[in-house]
Amino acid sequence: MMLVLLGLGSNLGNRRRYLLTAIEKLAKHAKINVLSTSTIRETAAYGKTDQPDFLNAAIKIETELSALELLKLTQKIEIQLGRKRTEHWGPRTIDIDILFFGNKVVALPQLQIPHPEIPKRKFVLEPLNEICPNFIDPISQKKIKDLYKEIL
Repeated sequence: MMLVLLGLGSNLGNRRRYLLTAIEKLAKHAKINVLSTSTIRETAAYGKTDQPDFLNAAIKIETELSALELLKLTQKIEIQLGRKRTEHWGPRTIDIDILFFGNKVVALPQLQIPHPEIPKRKFVLEPLNEICPNFIDPISQKKIKDLYKEIL
């Protein structure tokens, strides 16, 4: 089983319901065990700021899926929950990002792990710090809690 950290966000419709439904769908998968879920928090939009605020959360899971299999599953859940990829950093019903996949580094056109923007994003680091402060980023070799302190 691989320890995986996922980031979730929503800024359209019933944001809380989209987050909770995405987590439920992940938890129901036979090859996924949800270990912990952060508090859901409201944050301002990042990148393209002229859109509604987001609700964000992070979850820690164990999975037997490969990184690409997990990506396909998360994209399927996003589509089931009405996600339409019309503009980069645009509004969305649900976004599920694979932030870390154990200590693996993946560099593919469709998937980069760790997610390259983690050190710059408080809305990612804050929930990660809540559920796994001592997890070590395989790129920087820093703990989540230290990355979080750096952006405060």
